[in-house]
Amino acid sequence: MHLNKIRFLLYIIPLFGFAQNPIIQTNYTADPAPMVYNGKVYLYTSHDEDESTWFTMNDWKLYTTEDMVNWTDHGSVLSYKNFGWAKMNAWAPQCIERNGKFYMYVPITDRQGKNGIGVAVANSPYGPFTDPLGKPLIQNSNADIDPTVFIDDDSQAYLLWGNPECYYVKLNEDMISYNDEIKVFPNTIESFGKRTGKEDPRRPTTYEEGPWLYKRNKLYYLFFAGGPISEHIGYSTSKSPVGPWKYQGVLMPTQGGSFTNHPGVIDFKGKTYFFYHNGALPGGSGFNRSVSVEELSFNPDGTIKQLNMTEGIKKGLAIVNPYVKSEAETMAWSKDVKAMQNDEVGVFITVMKNDAFTKIKDVDFRKEGASKFTARVGTTHNSAVSMEIRLDGLDGELIGTIKVPMTGGNDRWQVVTADVKKVTGIHDVYFVFKGKASSKIMFFDYWMFSK
Repeated sequence: MHLNKIRFLLYIIPLFGFAQNPIIQTNYTADPAPMVYNGKVYLYTSHDEDESTWFTMNDWKLYTTEDMVNWTDHGSVLSYKNFGWAKMNAWAPQCIERNGKFYMYVPITDRQGKNGIGVAVANSPYGPFTDPLGKPLIQNSNADIDPTVFIDDDSQAYLLWGNPECYYVKLNEDMISYNDEIKVFPNTIESFGKRTGKEDPRRPTTYEEGPWLYKRNKLYYLFFAGGPISEHIGYSTSKSPVGPWKYQGVLMPTQGGSFTNHPGVIDFKGKTYFFYHNGALPGGSGFNRSVSVEELSFNPDGTIKQLNMTEGIKKGLAIVNPYVKSEAETMAWSKDVKAMQNDEVGVFITVMKNDAFTKIKDVDFRKEGASKFTARVGTTHNSAVSMEIRLDGLDGELIGTIKVPMTGGNDRWQVVTADVKKVTGIHDVYFVFKGKASSKIMFFDYWMFSK
């Protein structure tokens, strides 16, 4: 096993009470594309299918947070199948808002086997997204993957993409067309650093793929996945969004058990966050990846302090209100739980094993406290299935238990209310699931406390 992977796993495996990375544990996710809108982070990701041995990816998922520690799963918001011209592959996306509309740029392989970049448009960040063009927006070469989109302060929009070179074009105001010529950044050592190892005239620099354009204090940053072999994250800077670029070095070394990586950077509530992916979850690999996040720190000259993969963001930016309906798929950490969705309730969680759990961080019961708990649940088993409610740890104080009724399927549910020991103040809440079945013990849709 790679030494860096061992170090990373030592961070997260024994620390279920403290770990936050990877931030999504209920599915394999990759290629994070965060967007800030109306005080909330919208995280669009690609989705590695379970047990993949290649980049088997069919749809794009959405997760949101207001506190950077508890994330809500909104399920699949777009698939390559939504594009009539597409054959396969839902790879690295990015979404951006302009004038109340949301534009999602995605790389897809068409029915002739050629790569291209499509664009889907919605009136809400949650979708539904539709294809207004009926054809690729970009089909310049077979290197048309990994789009990043950026709107500058002068309202000019830019689209960047490409492997093994970085292409760019100015978009029109409608965000779904361009009159500009497609150009390529000079793939020079000054721009992207010298590639080490075996000489390859197509790849003289560290630039590999996955560009992400970001601006801070009038300085433009181009983050990218760099080679050779297992990818690290490098970055370059410029006084213009179209270069010339000056290579600044490695931001995140190769770590975490995945031979690919992909950057995403946002400013949110006074902090800067860097998103990436690795193979740190159980069963993880370069084809079963998981999105993580770290806080980014800048030096006075605008360069960035190098990052390592850690257990993640420990302190949230807000607290959770337990007296309103909360989705079961909102969580800070989980084990042996899968997120699923259907027409009956939308997204919900399925408990896969006995002693599985979910954790919600920083729940504020306030001084008046809570004495009742309500949840919508169900199971297909007639043996005893229950859900324990604990505070501040898997073995923390048990304040209540609900018995889960047999409903017969995840399209049939029952709302259950139970008394709990009165709880006040701020706590991490753990839902611990118990059942004798070998798999799919129960289904869980939402919860709420009351006085």
